[in-house]
Amino acid sequence: MSNLEIRDLHVSVETEQGTKQILKGVDLSIGEGETHAIMGPNGSGKSTLAYAIAGHPKYTVESGSVKLDGEEVLTMSVDERARAGLFLAMQYPVEIPGVSVSNFLRTAKTAIDGAAPPIRGWIKDLDSSMSQLRMDKSFRERNVNEGFSGGEKKRNEILQLELLKPKFAVLDETDSGLDVDALKIVSEGVNRAKANTGLGILLITHYNRILKYIQPDFVHVFVAGKVVEQGGPELAVRLENEGYDRFLSNVNVGS
Repeated sequence: MSNLEIRDLHVSVETEQGTKQILKGVDLSIGEGETHAIMGPNGSGKSTLAYAIAGHPKYTVESGSVKLDGEEVLTMSVDERARAGLFLAMQYPVEIPGVSVSNFLRTAKTAIDGAAPPIRGWIKDLDSSMSQLRMDKSFRERNVNEGFSGGEKKRNEILQLELLKPKFAVLDETDSGLDVDALKIVSEGVNRAKANTGLGILLITHYNRILKYIQPDFVHVFVAGKVVEQGGPELAVRLENEGYDRFLSNVNVGS
Protein backbone atom coordinates (compact mmCIF):
# COMPACT_ATOMS: atom_id res chain seq x y z
CA MET A 1 0.00 0.00 0.00
CA SER A 2 1.43 3.35 -1.06
CA ASN A 3 1.45 6.28 1.33
CA LEU A 4 2.45 9.94 1.35
CA GLU A 5 3.71 11.16 4.74
CA ILE A 6 4.17 14.86 5.52
CA ARG A 7 5.86 15.50 8.84
CA ASP A 8 6.45 18.82 10.67
CA LEU A 9 6.77 20.72 7.38
CA HIS A 10 7.95 24.33 7.62
CA VAL A 11 8.07 26.35 4.39
CA SER A 12 8.98 29.98 3.68
CA VAL A 13 8.93 32.30 0.69
CA GLU A 14 10.90 35.44 -0.18
CA THR A 15 8.83 38.62 -0.43
CA GLU A 16 9.69 42.29 -0.91
CA GLN A 17 9.50 42.62 2.87
CA GLY A 18 11.89 39.71 3.41
CA THR A 19 11.50 36.03 4.27
CA LYS A 20 7.96 35.05 5.24
CA GLN A 21 7.19 31.74 6.89
CA ILE A 22 4.03 30.21 5.40
CA LEU A 23 3.81 26.65 6.70
CA LYS A 24 4.50 26.25 10.40
CA GLY A 25 4.61 22.54 11.10
CA VAL A 26 2.19 20.60 8.90
CA ASP A 27 1.51 16.91 9.52
CA LEU A 28 -0.55 14.83 7.07
CA SER A 29 -0.70 11.16 6.14
CA ILE A 30 -2.41 10.11 2.90
CA GLY A 31 -2.92 6.46 2.10
CA GLU A 32 -3.48 4.73 -1.23
CA GLY A 33 -7.00 5.36 -2.49
CA GLU A 34 -7.74 8.03 0.12
CA THR A 35 -9.09 11.49 -0.64
CA HIS A 36 -8.06 14.29 1.71
CA ALA A 37 -9.57 17.76 1.33
CA ILE A 38 -7.64 20.84 2.46
CA MET A 39 -9.85 23.82 3.21
CA GLY A 40 -9.13 27.24 4.68
CA PRO A 41 -9.28 30.99 4.10
CA ASN A 42 -7.08 32.84 1.60
CA GLY A 43 -3.46 33.08 2.69
CA SER A 44 -3.62 30.09 5.02
CA GLY A 45 -0.91 28.12 3.18
CA LYS A 46 -2.98 25.65 1.16
CA SER A 47 -1.33 26.30 -2.20
CA THR A 48 2.08 26.64 -0.57
CA LEU A 49 1.73 23.03 0.57
CA ALA A 50 0.96 21.96 -2.99
CA TYR A 51 3.95 23.76 -4.48
CA ALA A 52 6.31 22.58 -1.75
CA ILE A 53 5.36 18.96 -2.45
CA ALA A 54 5.85 19.52 -6.17
CA GLY A 55 9.25 21.20 -5.72
CA HIS A 56 8.49 24.76 -6.86
CA PRO A 57 11.76 26.76 -6.62
CA LYS A 58 10.01 29.83 -5.19
CA TYR A 59 9.37 28.02 -1.89
CA THR A 60 12.05 27.05 0.64
CA VAL A 61 11.53 24.03 2.85
CA GLU A 62 13.13 25.01 6.15
CA SER A 63 12.51 21.74 7.97
CA GLY A 64 10.35 18.64 7.97
CA SER A 65 9.91 15.80 5.53
CA VAL A 66 7.69 14.58 2.71
CA LYS A 67 8.04 10.85 2.11
CA LEU A 68 6.48 8.76 -0.63
CA ASP A 69 6.57 5.07 0.25
CA GLY A 70 9.41 5.80 2.67
CA GLU A 71 11.53 7.74 0.15
CA GLU A 72 12.30 11.40 0.89
CA VAL A 73 10.63 13.52 -1.79
CA LEU A 74 12.29 16.80 -0.82
CA THR A 75 15.70 15.67 -2.09
CA MET A 76 14.26 14.71 -5.49
CA SER A 77 14.25 16.92 -8.58
CA VAL A 78 10.89 17.89 -10.05
CA ASP A 79 11.29 15.19 -12.72
CA GLU A 80 12.18 12.58 -10.12
CA ARG A 81 9.06 13.45 -8.13
CA ALA A 82 6.93 12.86 -11.21
CA ARG A 83 8.63 9.53 -11.90
CA ALA A 84 8.13 8.54 -8.25
CA GLY A 85 4.39 9.00 -8.72
CA LEU A 86 3.49 12.58 -7.75
CA PHE A 87 1.20 14.77 -9.83
CA LEU A 88 0.25 18.43 -9.38
CA ALA A 89 -2.79 19.99 -11.05
CA MET A 90 -2.21 23.73 -10.80
CA GLN A 91 -4.74 26.43 -10.07
CA TYR A 92 -3.54 28.30 -13.16
CA PRO A 93 -2.23 25.81 -15.77
CA VAL A 94 0.47 27.28 -18.00
CA GLU A 95 0.48 27.47 -21.79
CA ILE A 96 3.20 25.63 -23.75
CA PRO A 97 3.37 27.17 -27.25
CA GLY A 98 4.61 24.89 -30.01
CA VAL A 99 3.92 21.63 -28.15
CA SER A 100 0.77 19.69 -29.01
CA VAL A 101 -1.31 18.02 -26.33
CA SER A 102 -0.67 14.61 -27.89
CA ASN A 103 3.12 15.04 -28.05
CA PHE A 104 3.29 16.51 -24.56
CA LEU A 105 1.36 13.63 -23.02
CA ARG A 106 3.29 10.90 -24.83
CA THR A 107 6.63 12.52 -23.97
CA ALA A 108 5.60 12.80 -20.31
CA LYS A 109 4.39 9.20 -20.24
CA THR A 110 7.67 8.02 -21.78
CA ALA A 111 9.73 9.99 -19.25
CA ILE A 112 7.76 8.64 -16.28
CA ASP A 113 7.59 5.00 -17.41
CA GLY A 114 11.07 4.85 -18.96
CA ALA A 115 9.71 3.57 -22.28
CA ALA A 116 7.36 4.92 -24.93
CA PRO A 117 3.85 3.46 -24.83
CA PRO A 118 2.84 1.40 -27.90
CA ILE A 119 1.34 3.91 -30.30
CA ARG A 120 -1.87 2.05 -31.15
CA GLY A 121 -2.82 1.42 -27.52
CA TRP A 122 -1.78 4.94 -26.58
CA ILE A 123 -4.05 6.57 -29.15
CA LYS A 124 -6.93 4.36 -28.04
CA ASP A 125 -6.43 5.36 -24.39
CA LEU A 126 -6.03 9.02 -25.31
CA ASP A 127 -9.20 9.08 -27.41
CA SER A 128 -11.16 7.23 -24.72
CA SER A 129 -10.13 9.65 -21.96
CA MET A 130 -10.77 12.69 -24.15
CA SER A 131 -14.23 11.39 -25.03
CA GLN A 132 -15.13 10.85 -21.38
CA LEU A 133 -13.92 14.38 -20.58
CA ARG A 134 -16.03 15.77 -23.45
CA MET A 135 -12.92 16.99 -25.29
CA ASP A 136 -13.03 17.13 -29.08
CA LYS A 137 -10.37 15.07 -30.87
CA SER A 138 -8.99 18.28 -32.37
CA PHE A 139 -7.49 19.06 -28.96
CA ARG A 140 -4.86 16.38 -29.61
CA GLU A 141 -3.10 18.66 -32.09
CA ARG A 142 -3.63 21.96 -30.30
CA ASN A 143 -0.77 23.49 -28.35
CA VAL A 144 -0.95 22.75 -24.62
CA ASN A 145 -3.42 25.17 -22.99
CA GLU A 146 -2.87 27.78 -25.72
CA GLY A 147 -6.18 29.54 -26.30
CA PHE A 148 -7.95 27.10 -23.98
CA SER A 149 -10.79 28.34 -21.81
CA GLY A 150 -10.47 27.90 -18.05
CA GLY A 151 -12.64 24.79 -18.17
CA GLU A 152 -10.65 23.32 -21.07
CA LYS A 153 -7.41 23.82 -19.16
CA LYS A 154 -8.80 21.97 -16.16
CA ARG A 155 -10.06 19.12 -18.34
CA ASN A 156 -6.64 18.90 -19.94
CA GLU A 157 -5.05 18.50 -16.51
CA ILE A 158 -7.43 15.68 -15.62
CA LEU A 159 -6.63 14.11 -19.01
CA GLN A 160 -2.98 14.08 -17.90
CA LEU A 161 -3.99 12.59 -14.56
CA GLU A 162 -5.89 9.74 -16.22
CA LEU A 163 -3.14 8.89 -18.70
CA LEU A 164 -0.01 9.35 -16.56
CA LYS A 165 -1.44 7.27 -13.69
CA PRO A 166 0.43 8.75 -10.71
CA LYS A 167 0.26 7.31 -7.19
CA PHE A 168 -0.76 10.60 -5.60
CA ALA A 169 -2.31 13.75 -7.04
CA VAL A 170 -2.32 17.22 -5.51
CA LEU A 171 -5.25 19.13 -6.99
CA ASP A 172 -4.89 22.84 -6.27
CA GLU A 173 -8.30 24.52 -6.54
CA THR A 174 -9.29 22.41 -9.53
CA ASP A 175 -12.85 23.71 -9.13
CA SER A 176 -11.80 27.35 -9.56
CA GLY A 177 -13.69 29.03 -12.41
CA LEU A 178 -15.68 25.94 -13.42
CA ASP A 179 -19.40 26.03 -14.14
CA VAL A 180 -21.60 23.22 -12.84
CA ASP A 181 -21.36 21.07 -15.98
CA ALA A 182 -17.57 21.37 -16.24
CA LEU A 183 -17.23 20.68 -12.52
CA LYS A 184 -19.16 17.42 -12.90
CA ILE A 185 -17.06 16.31 -15.87
CA VAL A 186 -13.76 17.11 -14.16
CA SER A 187 -14.89 15.41 -10.94
CA GLU A 188 -15.93 12.29 -12.84
CA GLY A 189 -12.43 12.16 -14.34
CA VAL A 190 -10.81 12.36 -10.92
CA ASN A 191 -13.12 9.65 -9.59
CA ARG A 192 -12.31 7.40 -12.58
CA ALA A 193 -8.59 7.79 -11.99
CA LYS A 194 -9.04 6.89 -8.34
CA ALA A 195 -11.21 3.86 -9.12
CA ASN A 196 -8.84 2.56 -11.82
CA THR A 197 -5.49 3.03 -10.08
CA GLY A 198 -6.04 3.46 -6.33
CA LEU A 199 -4.96 7.09 -6.64
CA GLY A 200 -4.44 9.02 -3.42
CA ILE A 201 -5.75 12.58 -3.62
CA LEU A 202 -4.91 15.80 -1.80
CA LEU A 203 -7.68 18.18 -2.88
CA ILE A 204 -7.27 21.87 -2.08
CA THR A 205 -10.44 23.92 -2.26
CA HIS A 206 -12.25 26.93 -0.81
CA TYR A 207 -15.71 25.53 -1.31
CA ASN A 208 -17.77 22.50 -0.45
CA ARG A 209 -19.33 22.20 -3.91
CA ILE A 210 -16.61 20.02 -5.48
CA LEU A 211 -16.78 17.75 -2.42
CA LYS A 212 -20.33 16.88 -3.42
CA TYR A 213 -18.83 15.14 -6.48
CA ILE A 214 -15.44 14.02 -5.11
CA GLN A 215 -16.23 12.52 -1.71
CA PRO A 216 -13.44 13.14 0.81
CA ASP A 217 -12.44 10.60 3.42
CA PHE A 218 -10.87 13.33 5.54
CA VAL A 219 -11.15 17.12 5.72
CA HIS A 220 -8.35 19.27 7.15
CA VAL A 221 -8.73 22.96 8.01
CA PHE A 222 -5.71 25.18 7.34
CA VAL A 223 -5.33 28.50 9.17
CA ALA A 224 -2.10 30.51 9.44
CA GLY A 225 0.06 27.72 8.08
CA LYS A 226 -1.17 24.96 10.37
CA VAL A 227 -3.83 22.25 10.46
CA VAL A 228 -6.21 23.53 13.15
CA GLU A 229 -8.98 20.95 12.83
CA GLN A 230 -9.70 17.74 10.97
CA GLY A 231 -12.64 15.43 10.52
CA GLY A 232 -14.81 13.70 7.95
CA PRO A 233 -17.04 15.05 5.15
CA GLU A 234 -19.38 16.59 7.72
CA LEU A 235 -16.66 19.12 8.59
CA ALA A 236 -16.81 20.57 5.06
CA VAL A 237 -20.57 21.06 5.41
CA ARG A 238 -20.04 22.78 8.74
CA LEU A 239 -17.44 25.11 7.20
CA GLU A 240 -19.83 26.02 4.41
CA ASN A 241 -22.48 26.95 6.96
CA GLU A 242 -20.29 28.62 9.58
CA GLY A 243 -17.20 29.88 7.72
CA TYR A 244 -13.74 30.23 9.27
CA ASP A 245 -14.38 33.03 11.78
CA ARG A 246 -14.05 30.87 14.87
CA PHE A 247 -10.66 29.58 13.72
CA LEU A 248 -9.43 33.05 12.78
CA SER A 249 -10.56 34.40 16.16
CA ASN A 250 -8.54 31.73 17.94
CA VAL A 251 -5.47 32.62 15.87
CA ASN A 252 -5.87 36.33 16.61
CA VAL A 253 -6.29 35.66 20.32
CA GLY A 254 -3.15 33.54 20.36
CA SER A 255 -1.06 36.04 18.38
